[in-house]
Amino acid sequence: MTSGRRLVASVLLCVLLLAQPGFGWNGHGHMVVAYLAYQKLTKKTRSRVGKLMKLNPDYGKWVAMLPAGTPVKYQRMMIFMIAATWPDQIKSDSNYSDDGSDHGNTPGGSTSSQNTGYSDMLRHKYWHFVDTPFSQDGTALPAIPTPNAKERIDLFRGVLAGSDNDELKSYDMVWLLHIVGDVHQPLHATTRVSSAQVDGDSGGNLVTICKPACGTKLHAYWDDVLGTSSDPNSAIITARGLPKPSASAAAKSDAATWIQESFDAAKTNVYASPIAAGPGPFTLTSSYQSAARSAARKRAALAGARLANLLNTELQ
Repeated sequence: MTSGRRLVASVLLCVLLLAQPGFGWNGHGHMVVAYLAYQKLTKKTRSRVGKLMKLNPDYGKWVAMLPAGTPVKYQRMMIFMIAATWPDQIKSDSNYSDDGSDHGNTPGGSTSSQNTGYSDMLRHKYWHFVDTPFSQDGTALPAIPTPNAKERIDLFRGVLAGSDNDELKSYDMVWLLHIVGDVHQPLHATTRVSSAQVDGDSGGNLVTICKPACGTKLHAYWDDVLGTSSDPNSAIITARGLPKPSASAAAKSDAATWIQESFDAAKTNVYASPIAAGPGPFTLTSSYQSAARSAARKRAALAGARLANLLNTELQ
């Protein structure tokens, strides 16, 4: 292994230790998306992103995880990867608190929609997903709670393109690094409603599977489907092995389109045999797992390309 590869391996090991499993894609998955995006950022955008990341209150912690002497070009990339996990990291930070209801997963009150920057010490878990409901048995569909990931993406990208101060742009940018990835995870775009679960299955969080041990939640399975390895080169290796999306697909910039794609993928790939009606448990087949990996790899590749396009086009 060359010295450059050893350096990257050391840095990634620290990053993976910092990025504990979260929600949406896990830490590994979010870093995969961020790595792909970073490769497509223009020089100007990389410089702007680097300055904005320094305004995050945890930036010093991120830097401290990097080995002394790490070249700037590696520092920025690795910190960008870490930054994409930040909205999940605050879920376990005692300085932050849940708001709304349902353990913080349902918005409630004016604070749910605020966009005040790093003075905001709420976790806003409901910003990570869009519970678009569907039913396979005719059960009435509930309303989609707001704010949600779609509404936040639209708001935050407007801030990046506008004249707001850099602290707010930093806060919104870091959230975008994360939730653009989130909405490409199919179970962050849907909830299945049924007579047994009239309020929905919480994006698969109320469905149990066996793979082969029972007790895993369907949502957690899809969070982890891109990989969970702690190998220091894992995130980069995964990212480099993903299929390259078409230019036309990568160019789609409307968050509503991204979410519709994930909603369709959920109905096609997630709630497919052997996932039947009800909470399970269901035993996953090898064909289901193969199709899940293929779908997730395509969604993550699109997320990386689209995140890069958003930042290159809109970040001022």
